[in-house]
Amino acid sequence: MEYLDFELPIKELEEQLDKCTIIGQESDVDVSNTCKQIEKKLEETKKKIYKNLTAWQRVQLSRHPSRPYTIDHVKALTGDTFLELFGDRGFKDDKAMIGGLGKIGGQSFMIIGQQKGFNTKTRQYRNFGMANPEGYRKALRLMKMAEKFGIPVVTLVDTPGAYPGLEAEERGQGEAIARNIFEMCLLKVPIITIIVGEGASGGALGIGVGDKVYMLENTWYSVISPESCSSILWRSWEYKEQAAEALKLTSFDMKKQKLIDDIIPEPLGGAHYDRETTFKNVQEYILKGYNDLKDLSTQELVAKRMDKYSKMGEFKE
Repeated sequence: MEYLDFELPIKELEEQLDKCTIIGQESDVDVSNTCKQIEKKLEETKKKIYKNLTAWQRVQLSRHPSRPYTIDHVKALTGDTFLELFGDRGFKDDKAMIGGLGKIGGQSFMIIGQQKGFNTKTRQYRNFGMANPEGYRKALRLMKMAEKFGIPVVTLVDTPGAYPGLEAEERGQGEAIARNIFEMCLLKVPIITIIVGEGASGGALGIGVGDKVYMLENTWYSVISPESCSSILWRSWEYKEQAAEALKLTSFDMKKQKLIDDIIPEPLGGAHYDRETTFKNVQEYILKGYNDLKDLSTQELVAKRMDKYSKMGEFKE
C-alpha cells in the first residue's frame, strides 16, 4: 500500500499493528489487548482524516496509484462479456480511450472511458490517459453505433485533460471535443457518465455529457487542474491547495451546484481500500440510472437532456 502525505499517521499505526500481531504469533506473550487498542486508535484516526478531507486531499486521492482505473471498473462490471472495439476509421486507434460492448447486470451497454495505465510502461502506452482527436472520434463512432442498435451508453471519465501536443491540435483536437459534446446532446439512447478519477477540462467533457452524471466521492471535475490554475494565477504551483479550494471541484461542490446528479460513496480511505465495494456501488448507480431512463421515449430523453444542460450556469445572488 502506498500512502499519501496526510495518510502517514495511518501508516504508522498500521505498522505498529503488524508488529504487535507478529509478536503475538512468534512468542507466548498475550498482546491481544494491545492489538485491540491499536486497532481502535487506527479506526478513529481513519475516520478523523477521511471525514475532514480538503479539496486538495481529494485531488490527491483521485490520483492514488492504487486506485482502480477504467479497465479495472470495466472488468469488474462486465466480467468476461466485454468486447473491446478499436479505431476511429480515420487515423488510428488511440490507446488512451477504450471502448466496447459489455453486459452489466444482464443489460448490454456501450462502455467508453479514458485509461491511464498502472506503471511507467503502460502509462506511456496509454499516453497517461490524455486522448488525441482520434480517441474522441473513436468514442463518437462507438456512441453512434450504440444509437443505431438502441444500446445505452456508459462513459467512465478519468483524465488529466485531452492531449495538448501540436500534432493533436493539427488533427483538430478542439473540433473533435466540440463535435462529441454536440452529438452527445442529441444522442437517441440513454447516456450514464461516471467520474471515476480525474475529470479535467475539455478532455473530460468530450465524453462527459450524460442524462445521469455521477461522481465517485473522492474525485474532481473542473475546467482546469489546481496546479495549472495556480501557475496561471500565481505563476507557481505552490498555491495548488488554494486553487483547489477556490475551484470548487469536489463531488460535494459539484452536487451543490447541480452540475452532477449524485455522488457514489467510496469505502473509508478511498476506492483502493475496498475495490469490490466500490465496483458494487458503481454498478448499483449505473443500473439505477438506466432504470430511470429506459422507459422514456427518444423525444423525451433528448428534450430532458437539453433542458438539463440549458439550465446549468443559472444562479441567484
